[in-house]
Amino acid sequence: MFRWMSRSKNGSANGLHVESDYLIDLRNIEKAYETEAGPFLALQGIDLQVKPGEFVAVVGKSGSGKSTLINMITGIDRPTEGEVIVRNTPIHTLSEGNMAVWRGKNMGIVFQFFQLLPTLTVVENIMLPMDFCNMYTPGERYDRAIELLQMVEMEEQAHKLPSAVSGGQQQRAAIARALANDPPIIVADEPTGNLDSYTADNVFAMFEKLVYEEDKTILMVTHDTDLANRVGRKLTISDGEILTDEQLREAQPA
Repeated sequence: MFRWMSRSKNGSANGLHVESDYLIDLRNIEKAYETEAGPFLALQGIDLQVKPGEFVAVVGKSGSGKSTLINMITGIDRPTEGEVIVRNTPIHTLSEGNMAVWRGKNMGIVFQFFQLLPTLTVVENIMLPMDFCNMYTPGERYDRAIELLQMVEMEEQAHKLPSAVSGGQQQRAAIARALANDPPIIVADEPTGNLDSYTADNVFAMFEKLVYEEDKTILMVTHDTDLANRVGRKLTISDGEILTDEQLREAQPA
């Protein structure tokens, strides 16, 4: 089994600390955007709690609020109302600079379009988050990046540029990058959306291993119903609200 290098895991930042029984705790979240037609409410009264070690899929139609919800959890965007508490830190109160450092140490993000830097080799892309957050010693960073690439079966591609490897291999490298600082939380936004079904299944299997063997917590936005049905918990968003089981039953065709 892959052996993680140890490091200090302090979830708080700048002394901010809010007690919560959950790893992720969203409290009455609302997000409004100003439009020419007036305010548009993208999220409405969202309450969401996620425990350590959960594998959660977020599903819903385009425009339902999935990406906005993920942006709240990752701190990429901030709520208009409510609290976003992750690892006992109210991340909605952090400055942009502190948020970037906190995110780099506590959360790994996997994007649909990989977002590897094209001028860096694969292994250099994996080392980048460690450099940014000053994690591990300079000598350890390369070794750790190679370990992660071994884990995702990409070691032989380590010194190639992203453009020289396939889309599936780029996504594997993106997962390795998300794990660079050994974060407890992985957030994946349509991670299999640009992959064929075989490669998508392999990527999903990697996520399962991270949850069930490495105790990671994963939130995955997906349009793939089959994959969503294989996780431990599925959330359906519609018009900015998380649907209850009763609402889902009512929405089913007779």
